[in-house]
Amino acid sequence: MKERKRVLVVDDDAGHRSMLKTLLSGWGYEIVLADDGMVGVEKVQEGGFDIVLMDMRMVKMSGMEALEAIHQYNPSLPVVIMTAYSSVETAVDALKKGACDYLTKPLDFEKLKLTMARILESIYLKQENETLKQRLGKGFNRERIIGRSSAMTALLDTVEMVAASDANILITGASGTGKELIAGAVHYNSPRKAAPFVRINCAAITETLLESELFGHERGAFTGAERQRKGRFREAHGGSILLDEIGEMPLAMQAKLLRVLQEKEVTPVGGDKNIKVDVRVIASTNRSLGEMVAGGTFREDLFFRLNVVRLSIPVLADRREDVPELAQYFLKSFAEKNHREIKGFAPEAMDAMIRYSWPGNVRELMNCVERCVVLARSQYITHGDLPFVSAGQEKEEYPGPLNHLSVGDIPLVEVEQKAVLQTLSSAGGNRSEAARRLGITRKTLLKKLKQYGKA
Repeated sequence: MKERKRVLVVDDDAGHRSMLKTLLSGWGYEIVLADDGMVGVEKVQEGGFDIVLMDMRMVKMSGMEALEAIHQYNPSLPVVIMTAYSSVETAVDALKKGACDYLTKPLDFEKLKLTMARILESIYLKQENETLKQRLGKGFNRERIIGRSSAMTALLDTVEMVAASDANILITGASGTGKELIAGAVHYNSPRKAAPFVRINCAAITETLLESELFGHERGAFTGAERQRKGRFREAHGGSILLDEIGEMPLAMQAKLLRVLQEKEVTPVGGDKNIKVDVRVIASTNRSLGEMVAGGTFREDLFFRLNVVRLSIPVLADRREDVPELAQYFLKSFAEKNHREIKGFAPEAMDAMIRYSWPGNVRELMNCVERCVVLARSQYITHGDLPFVSAGQEKEEYPGPLNHLSVGDIPLVEVEQKAVLQTLSSAGGNRSEAARRLGITRKTLLKKLKQYGKA
């Protein structure tokens, strides 16, 4: 069923308002009435309208005044002016002030119908065009996902392989590893990339509302259901839907979801018609669904339906080679956002970041870098700036050599040398000051300068 468009009719003539309500309701529109321009502006600020029909002459606030006030609040909302006092001047003035069209009273009903249909169709096509451009512009490029470690390379190879299929995907991984990013990579590298990619967090919605959120509802289906809702599955028709935190879905909803996957159709809450949907399902979880099946908290048949292809995202501690590049990416982003001139990480800081276990994974690393950027006292983030160091949580858990690591295509040892020499230069050659800025001792600095042949 097509969702009804909401029309706000603003007119101080009670008889004309009533006539328009009857007429437009018969054409399938949902009508809201206002008896004055001021009331009309208040209604618009409450939101939810697709078009406004407004009389020109009203007592408290004229249609022209209301038109200007509405477009200050929502410039894209189409307003059609109606008046019994037509003239070329008033029509031109109305159009200059942003009206979509201008109709004279008594209204020509056929012209009104065509005008509204034309305006709404134009807006729909414009929105669809913009949405399509945005979706196609997000085409998957593995270079946008930071990670050159063997674990991430293998994962991205699998993503490219399975994205072209139409199989359901189960993405597993600890919190903060980037499950939503990988889900987006699957969708935007698939034949469905021009269609919607809809996301829903199953843990963030109460059990009573989750069914409506997923499958939609009819108007009046329950208290507060004043409008029909399509639901996320119908919004994703032709595309993909990400069911994030699928392990938090109640058993009763699991049964309904299983039916949707089997039958490829949804039934809105309060409705009696099954509606076909063409949607690829991508589910993600930080829990072990296998253990939940064994414990009776997750349906085995649903698990098999979802687990056609599994993508397991490694924790950051298992791909420490990616830490330098991730850290530099976040540093650049947050430095620009916060208008800070932060050039990089002191060697001891980067060394500590590589050795740290990162229990919160990439999300923790991102938050760590943002905090450092905001609080850094010099152009390089030092060892003492790191929050896990100041909190006494530093861990030496990575015994491997660091020289093989790199930031992009630059070996880490070269990054270190550049950071040290730039800091020494910015300190005017003062080695004590440079050591302080780098968060190392003067003795350590002298040792490094000797290694670089700069002693």
